[in-house]
Amino acid sequence: MRSYEIPKKVVLEAFKKVKENRGAEGIDEVSLKEFEADLDNNLYKIWNRMTSGSYFPPPVKAIEIEKKSGGKRVLGIPTVGDRVAQMVAKIYLNPLVDPHFHKDSYGYREGKSAIDALEVTRQRCWRYDWVLEYDIKGLFDNIDHELLMRAVKKHVKIPWLILYIERWLKAPFMRPNGRVEERSKGTPQGGVISPVLANLFMHYAFDKWMERTHPDKPFARYADDGVIHCRTLEEARLLLESLKERMEECKLELHPEKTRI
Repeated sequence: MRSYEIPKKVVLEAFKKVKENRGAEGIDEVSLKEFEADLDNNLYKIWNRMTSGSYFPPPVKAIEIEKKSGGKRVLGIPTVGDRVAQMVAKIYLNPLVDPHFHKDSYGYREGKSAIDALEVTRQRCWRYDWVLEYDIKGLFDNIDHELLMRAVKKHVKIPWLILYIERWLKAPFMRPNGRVEERSKGTPQGGVISPVLANLFMHYAFDKWMERTHPDKPFARYADDGVIHCRTLEEARLLLESLKERMEECKLELHPEKTRI
């Protein structure tokens, strides 16, 4: 008896998308090529577990990469099998949330790009003399799980999708030395479903808030950073204070060096 209805063809479609995106192996050190060598069996296992409610994501391989601006970013690499399972979820999640997203949210969305964000920003700069450029410090590492799940449940009524999103959020990190770290916030940068979840979080933390409290100020957001147009310096200063408070309410922090007028 299957608890949840997920067609096998969706699992195959998910694998094809994961294969297109390539990517490194996770903690099990199984490469895409090795996974594909026993494809039917591997996909059956994922389908079987996901439909029976017994799918538990393995720990995420945590590797540190150098940031251009200095410092390090932790990249979380799920196993190939877990990336397939996340892609199955993404295939269901994206159509439920993306149509609600703001037209000026450009990051990680089909048919939108950083070039589009630059184009609209360039046009607006002719009409507005000041810009508040902001960046959120470690968005992927600091997303509050409870607030995120509130947003997820507003749009998602599929029980298995809610169940597995919660499990992915809690999946621990495994460091190169084998140490396992429990996680209580954030969604791994490197996870298949993470960009959609980050956009959903920012949709309520920033986009809807801007529409509600500063409808006269156009903005362009690309995932965790963006620009907001203002008419005067005073307006930009007041907005900066207001935005700091809003991010604190959402348990996030503006990056002190990268946020400027």
